[in-house]
Amino acid sequence: QVHLLESGGGLVQSGGSLSLSCKASAVRGGISGLYNMAWYRQPPGKQRELVATISRDGTTSYSDAVKGRFTISRDNTRLTAFLQMNSLRPEDTAVYYCYAEARIHFSRDPYWGQGIQVTVSP
Repeated sequence: QVHLLESGGGLVQSGGSLSLSCKASAVRGGISGLYNMAWYRQPPGKQRELVATISRDGTTSYSDAVKGRFTISRDNTRLTAFLQMNSLRPEDTAVYYCYAEARIHFSRDPYWGQGIQVTVSP
């Protein structure tokens, strides 16, 4: 069983920047492997949407809405993913969720963070 702990959310003015972190940890023992990781978000009154993904080797992809403004990265030694958000807009306001595929021994499963609020004021 793996926990994904998100941090770094908050309130920022339009045009500002914010950085999110997502650290993976095992409830018991250790994580054998951490594979694909991603950030999703759910704006108020809307469905959850994919923001960015990053593979184990660092290959990234972005939604059109954030391309050129957001950067996803990871530190495999720290079992942590990051989302650097620049040039933020009010429409970026959402609950942001970390996603990861992790392996404990021989079991590889998807995991979700609890979500963290990002609010961009006009």
